[in-house]
Amino acid sequence: MAGILIRLRLLLTRRALNDGWQGFSFVMGVLIGAVFAAITAALIGFAVHDGDVTTGITVAATFFGIWTLGWLCGPVLIGSSDETIQPEHLRLLPLSSRQLAGGLLAAAFAGPAPVINLIAFAGLVVLAAQLGWAATLVAVVGIVLHLVFVVLLSRVVLAWVGAAMRSRRGKDIGVLFAGLLGVAYYPMSWLMSHVSALRDLPPWATSTVRWLPSGWAPVAVEGAAQENWLLAVLPLAGLIVVSLGLWQAWAVLLARRLTAPMNSVAGSTGSGLLGRVRQRGPVGAVLIKELRTWSRDSRRRAALLPVLVVGILMPVFPAFQGSGTGAVPFAGVTAASFAALAGANMYGYDGTAVWQTLVTPGAVRADVRGRLLALLIVLGLPTVLLALILPGALGRWSLYPWVLSLYAAALGVGVGAAVLISALAPYPIPPRTGNPFSGSGNPGCAKVLLQFTVLFGQLAAVIPVLIVLLIGHFTELTAIEWLAVPVGIGTGIAAAILAARLAENRLITQGPELLAAVRPK
Repeated sequence: MAGILIRLRLLLTRRALNDGWQGFSFVMGVLIGAVFAAITAALIGFAVHDGDVTTGITVAATFFGIWTLGWLCGPVLIGSSDETIQPEHLRLLPLSSRQLAGGLLAAAFAGPAPVINLIAFAGLVVLAAQLGWAATLVAVVGIVLHLVFVVLLSRVVLAWVGAAMRSRRGKDIGVLFAGLLGVAYYPMSWLMSHVSALRDLPPWATSTVRWLPSGWAPVAVEGAAQENWLLAVLPLAGLIVVSLGLWQAWAVLLARRLTAPMNSVAGSTGSGLLGRVRQRGPVGAVLIKELRTWSRDSRRRAALLPVLVVGILMPVFPAFQGSGTGAVPFAGVTAASFAALAGANMYGYDGTAVWQTLVTPGAVRADVRGRLLALLIVLGLPTVLLALILPGALGRWSLYPWVLSLYAAALGVGVGAAVLISALAPYPIPPRTGNPFSGSGNPGCAKVLLQFTVLFGQLAAVIPVLIVLLIGHFTELTAIEWLAVPVGIGTGIAAAILAARLAENRLITQGPELLAAVRPK
């Protein structure tokens, strides 16, 4: 069974390479990942200086922790967990949940991600080779066990979040946990900033990275180098026990997933505030439909909340590190900028249902505008409060023209760019399954590239606003700084209108191509 699933995985991966944009993004993702893995392996392999084995092991444990966090927060931040082989396709086979978990685990190692991680972890073997043959042998066993551990950990965590999101009661818990996984980016970046120059970590951080399961393989190498065989064996045994527990948990979650209805939309059809809103015209109908979808579809919530949380905490997190609160008033700006990333594949979520819009005369215009307005409301409601409250709450009243002007420009440009890219470069998403982070054809790198495109468009569009703000700042004229607010609003509105028209033209002229692009493979 495992051999069949491995061959199936390799076949589907080969097909993805021949799929134009998806194939290009897949290859680029593999190359970029391999470069980072090689750099990590070099930093770990040559982390021992002047015979200081303890520091070298700490550096190795830290990098192992960074890559482990990457397995957790990566699929959440980019909204794509690789499920080239979906468990639902194997629902009717006479397999137990444990057999299915074992087969899917074997197939997971046939992809490029485990190979890239194995390259990164191989730096521990280079480090151990300097400490003796026993340490080298322990390192080889340790990196294999750690790779199994991180793959299982990622699968179990995302499967649990997906299972939680399938029920109304667990929906909020699952979304909150997904947001917390996205926040894992911050400790990962903090660790990277301390280890990139091989600087010593604080004592509490050193103990943490060593005692966490991500640091057990390096600690085992240290034990073998010191001929402390208890210290060498116990961490490896711990990885085996934890991996077996994760495998069992994944089997249970798979069984629940395969016996539950294949539907991730929660909520009633007519209750609530939206059920009492009158739908005025085609644009209003699309607007209400999109607002309901954003509130009910766990896949959209899973895409929105993590990037929204990361955007809010991006200027806040440095304040906890003692860098001051100078950037905290701009949390609304960064939150709006990052939240727009969640809307860059709206037609991909609809899939083949897009044909209804394409074959209905005059529906394209209403569809694009309704989606744009809905995204403006979904992103604007939580972020505008931050922009209005934080500067005053922190006593930074002089920053209001800066915050409001940049916020208006970032929100308008971000929403417009998301709608335009949804029409220009959509990618397929499989039908609703138990995993709201699941992707089709490994779209992870494709989504990252689209997200960078949205961010680049926002940065380019706020340049006129920054020019007005800087002129007012250097001339010490507050009136000129406030003039940047209407400039920012005008920039946002102009960008949204231009993007809407370009998206409409794209759908009208190349609708069949878009329909083919969003059809699940």
